[in-house]
This record gives sequence, C-alpha cells and structure tokens, in this order.
Amino acid sequence: MIEWQWLPFDDIPARDWYEVLRQRQQVFILEQTCLYPDIDGLDPHCHHLMAWRTVDGQRVLQASLRVLPPGLKYDEMSIGRVLTTQAARGTGIGRALLDYAMPLVDALYPRDACRIGAQAHLEKFYGGYGFVTVTDPYDEDGIMHIDMLRPASLTS
Repeated sequence: MIEWQWLPFDDIPARDWYEVLRQRQQVFILEQTCLYPDIDGLDPHCHHLMAWRTVDGQRVLQASLRVLPPGLKYDEMSIGRVLTTQAARGTGIGRALLDYAMPLVDALYPRDACRIGAQAHLEKFYGGYGFVTVTDPYDEDGIMHIDMLRPASLTS
C-alpha cells in the first residue's frame, strides 16, 4: 500500500525531505551521471508529491515529483524532478505517481497549462497524460530532452 504525501515545501518533515534529496542525488546525479545543481533554489516555492511504502517496518520512498508555480521556471506551471527509486522501478509506481499528481496539479493551478522538460524517451508516457511535444529534442546534461505542454485543465 502506498502512502501519498502532498505538501508545500515548508510542511515537509526534515527526515522525509532528506530522503527525497538523497534519492534525487542517487537517480539524477549518480545513476544518470549528470553533474548539475539539483538543489537549485526552486524547491521552497514548490508543492511536492511523495509516495512511500512500508518495507520491513521501515517507511521507504518509492517516487516523488515537484510542482513549480507559473513564472518560476517557465511561463506556465511545471512538473519536475520526477523520479522513481531504483528499488521501485517496474512496479507501476511511476504511472501511479502521475495518476495521483495530475488531479492535484489541476486543483492547485486550475487555469494554467503545464510545461515539462521531459527526457525524450518518455515522450509516449507523458503523452498519455495529455502532454504534447512543443520543441525539437535538445541535449540537457548529456540526456536528450523535449519540452512538452499540457493545456489548462478543462475541469475548472
């Protein structure tokens, strides 16, 4: 069973935030060998979604993402730092993360489109959530990316 945690930065318990940063370092910097400033000053302005599972009595992070308000990174609001931990890959948690996140995003910013800088190999995955590719592929930190845009929610 997954425990979902959807919080603004200031409400995230310190131990939980430490684990998010540890996993972001593991995935984005060590596994993907991208030397970039993950701690970029944007997190304090974001809402964060975290998925936790209890394994052998321990609460273990499975996946996470952050939601950036409009104007912080792009003109539109944005989803970023989407990760699935190595131990949770292949379990469907990445899809569950987006399934859980999109209604929260729409409620938080109901009149805003959403832009993401996605790894190009995930184009079809994000396309399933209404994102359409709006740029040619570009290299970011040695990984091909594309910008994708999802129109503002029609549910508002």
